[in-house]
Amino acid sequence: QVQLVESGGGLVQAGGSLRLSCAASGRTFSSYLMAWFRQTPGKEREFVARITWNDGITSYADSVKGRFTISRDNAKNTVYLQMNSLKPEDTAVYYCAARPLVYSGSGYAAVNYPYWGQGTQVTGSS
Repeated sequence: QVQLVESGGGLVQAGGSLRLSCAASGRTFSSYLMAWFRQTPGKEREFVARITWNDGITSYADSVKGRFTISRDNAKNTVYLQMNSLKPEDTAVYYCAARPLVYSGSGYAAVNYPYWGQGTQVTGSS
């Protein structure tokens, strides 16, 4: 049973930083794609960043490129999202997601991820 537990959300002023963590358990994740999505009320879940666990290849949404960094710690089985220069429009519930690399379909679409955490609220104040 895959379990993903996010932490690290909170309230931060515009321009500030936060680091989200996603503790993963229940599988060996070396052949998994890990991602962060975010969602605001009334909108679909939006891709933020992803990383392949085995070789650390990353990809970002244009809206966060240069400000956010996704990384993983193999020893701790944890994925991180370092968020810098936060903007009010970054306010959302942030979700950690996981899928096996062998799954078909876009790795940028939430529908193609079978495993999700419970989410953590990030609020950027102006």
